[in-house]
Amino acid sequence: MPENRVEEHVHIEPYHGPIPLNLKEFWRYRELLYFLVWRDIKVRYKQTLLGAAWAIIQPFFTMVVFSIFFGRMAQMASNGYPYPIFSYTALLPWTYFSGALSLAANSLVGSGGLITKVYFPRLIVPVSSVLSGLVDFAFAFLVLIGMMVFYGYAPTVYTILLPLFLLLALVTALGVGLWFAALNVKYRDVRYLIPFLTQFWLFATPVVYPSSLLEQPWRTLYGLNPMVGVVEGFRWALLGDRPPELMILVSAIVSILLLISGMYYFRRTEDTFADLI
Repeated sequence: MPENRVEEHVHIEPYHGPIPLNLKEFWRYRELLYFLVWRDIKVRYKQTLLGAAWAIIQPFFTMVVFSIFFGRMAQMASNGYPYPIFSYTALLPWTYFSGALSLAANSLVGSGGLITKVYFPRLIVPVSSVLSGLVDFAFAFLVLIGMMVFYGYAPTVYTILLPLFLLLALVTALGVGLWFAALNVKYRDVRYLIPFLTQFWLFATPVVYPSSLLEQPWRTLYGLNPMVGVVEGFRWALLGDRPPELMILVSAIVSILLLISGMYYFRRTEDTFADLI
């Protein structure tokens, strides 16, 4: 006997007035999100010689270069900590952020074949790119554990707050990534802007230097860069460095505003993605 099948029809109609975020529909497609995350992870390591080691090589050797030029030659301040572990605790979230931002910004163009053939919430594509970067972060975090053992640093009581700072990095990467993902569909030269932006952003963030070089109120205003709160939060949680004060609150507010504005701009322009890609 033939099986009874229940067909689901999706009616797509233009919105009149404010465009809703439609997060309920996003949740309905959570299984697709899982498969896209798994796809991104497999594609990243498929047919590579070193595999997951690339997730460790980039932040580790960047730390080595920074330690030589900024730590030893330039004698950059490190708040009394060995410069290698001082810089690596910042490079760990920064590497995740910059990689997730790049993946999210190019995700729609890279998934053009899927977007033009199948209907699903387009927001899933950049979100899957940001989430897949957490695997690289986990591998790189193992190196930090080894460095803390080598230099004799034990986790502080504030280490339990580390997931919150990682979440702040994820929210920032997704918020900015949504803006660039939508813009990249219409203006393909956006992909050339992203490497320049991340390079500039790196030196505008206290990765190679401490934020303590700034006096108040400039240090609090420095938190307008959302990655400042992330980096200083990581150092505080892992090394017991000076607390980020109001800086973390300012960074969190900016990060949330970036995410909300990015989601609304993404939803406003997503009906044109299939035509432009």
